[in-house]
Amino acid sequence: MKILYAIQGTGNGHLSRALDVIPALSKRVNVDVLISGIQADLSLPFPVKYRYDGMSFIFGKGGGVDIVKTFKNASIRKLMKEIKSCPVEQYDLVINDFEPVSAWACRMKGVKCIALSHQSALRSKLVPKPPHADWFGSQILKNYAPADDYYSFHFRRYDQKIFTPIIRNDIRNQEITDLGHYTVYLPAYGDKKLIKNLSKIKNVQWEVFSKHTLEDYTQDNVHIQRIDGLRFVESMASSAGVLCGAGFETPAEAMYLTKKLLVVPMKRQYEQHFNAESLKELGVPVLTKLNKKAKKVIQNWVDHGKEIPVYFPEQTQFIIDKVLQEHISAPEAEPKKPIFSFPRLKFLS
Repeated sequence: MKILYAIQGTGNGHLSRALDVIPALSKRVNVDVLISGIQADLSLPFPVKYRYDGMSFIFGKGGGVDIVKTFKNASIRKLMKEIKSCPVEQYDLVINDFEPVSAWACRMKGVKCIALSHQSALRSKLVPKPPHADWFGSQILKNYAPADDYYSFHFRRYDQKIFTPIIRNDIRNQEITDLGHYTVYLPAYGDKKLIKNLSKIKNVQWEVFSKHTLEDYTQDNVHIQRIDGLRFVESMASSAGVLCGAGFETPAEAMYLTKKLLVVPMKRQYEQHFNAESLKELGVPVLTKLNKKAKKVIQNWVDHGKEIPVYFPEQTQFIIDKVLQEHISAPEAEPKKPIFSFPRLKFLS
């Protein structure tokens, strides 16, 4: 049995999950790894057989995705070439963590593709949805990486094939302390914006991990430092709280580490607004954006915020075994032509 595990390389969450998924797969099958996308800060301690540019979303500095840079960096012609050349037909099964090149290659060539991602959880009608509609965002969630079946992760088990987060061993093995500082990861905001807002909260030390700096420096009570996976984990584990975007892995890890949490969903990132709704249900405060009004919310969180109790058991091998058992002998998918005409697609159900 030969399997291709395809990972979205935008951001760090998919790669963080892969640190546990790849060893679990390797215990059962022969596995090759594919990564597409840019803007990730983590590297995998495993061989990566295929690397593609794929279709990445570029973070801006004003709190959201930079649409202009995203489309400027995108090349549909190159993406189509990558899809056609992706050798998915050499594998018995493709397991896909929201990765578009292999997903669409499977769709074209009739190879079975199984989603194993957080984004696929948002297809469920039982998952809390944002109060506002986002047509483009819904199309991305539904059509960016299509699959034949979906296994998912979320903060709660909303549906039968939705599991609680995979918490990597680096997090599970951390010693949890409280040295009084607050760890910050808001990659869609520039350093100047963060310093301007966070320095208003006095008597607090902020440890900001930034995608926008090449060197560490301190201004007022805000320490800006380059992204470093180990330092970030250690900072979270020894913090009084975590301020971050409403992604999936970082909030899950912060709650697992019993840290109080405040999230700021990224603008024009529909997935994060889904996550924000689920986090609200759990009791996590959500800040709409960093502006003058944010000071009161952040100060109240610093003074009165509390940790949110969660139960995220270790179940990676169980999930992998379940996926393999249910799909190793199932029939292949029928070849389908890729559809890139978004206006003809249906809304996310």
